Amino acid sequence: MSHKPVILVTAADLAPQALALLADHEVVFAGKTPTQADIVALARQHNPVGIIVRYSGVNAEVMDAAPALRVISKHGSGTDTIDKAAAAERGIAVTAAVGANAAAVAEQAMALLLACAKSVVQLNQRMHDGHWDKATHKSLELGGRTVGLVGLGAIGLRFAKMADAMGLRVIGFDPFARNLPDYVSAVDLDTLWRESDAISLHCPLTPENKGLINAQTLARCKPGVIVVNTARGGLIDEPALLAAVQSGQVRMAGLDSFAVEPMTVPHIFHGQPGFVLSPHIGGVTSDAYVNMGVAAAQNTLAVLARSEAATA
Repeated sequence: MSHKPVILVTAADLAPQALALLADHEVVFAGKTPTQADIVALARQHNPVGIIVRYSGVNAEVMDAAPALRVISKHGSGTDTIDKAAAAERGIAVTAAVGANAAAVAEQAMALLLACAKSVVQLNQRMHDGHWDKATHKSLELGGRTVGLVGLGAIGLRFAKMADAMGLRVIGFDPFARNLPDYVSAVDLDTLWRESDAISLHCPLTPENKGLINAQTLARCKPGVIVVNTARGGLIDEPALLAAVQSGQVRMAGLDSFAVEPMTVPHIFHGQPGFVLSPHIGGVTSDAYVNMGVAAAQNTLAVLARSEAATA
């Protein structure tokens, strides 16, 4: 039986490069789709010093099941699935692999924007069905238009750089952003809704911004705006977005995240024209898998090292 301290991973795997960093620990995997109950049971059984969170989340019950727990490390940038208040009360550090998947997610956001502007998905299907719509189809040219970014962290700024290179005017809202590049103009949300031809979400989900895209904010946007979300599904009021797409207020929506994941079947977006959908895979690339695993492992080890130093 191993006497190494345990790291619990809420998934079935971790990049080999990350596992190599954790060689002095016993790594326990929770499986492909662990429930909260699964994680509680494993925490109680193994009393981990660290949890690396890929799927599901970590609540107070999990923390209380693992008295040795010192760090909860997110395999990614969004920590909304971790009860941070409960962690703070118990002196447990919460870390994120900030920027590790920035390129992957920004590229997915740009892919969704282009798919919406250029009708990539619809035209592909029409071609496969034997149609030739050259005489009747007009796509949208993005050069010279304005894209509004909500969130200007690592992912938002990576997207902004690509948008600027394509000749888009980039405006953005982020109360925490500092030292923005000269091609990003900081604006308030009222200006962003009013001036954007396309809006892309790159912010964490918080109680304050839940349902940020809703009937009221969509009504303040330009008619025919494109909405892209590779952040968190809870940022969007989904019935309101459906209504706005159906009315034409929103030209198209490109979505990689949803209020409930996995997406419920059936879902109100299913079969609806005007939606390009992907299953929250923006950060799922071979490179990002390694980058996020290594960053999560490094963050875990850094906290544990500080904890050991403090008790030495």
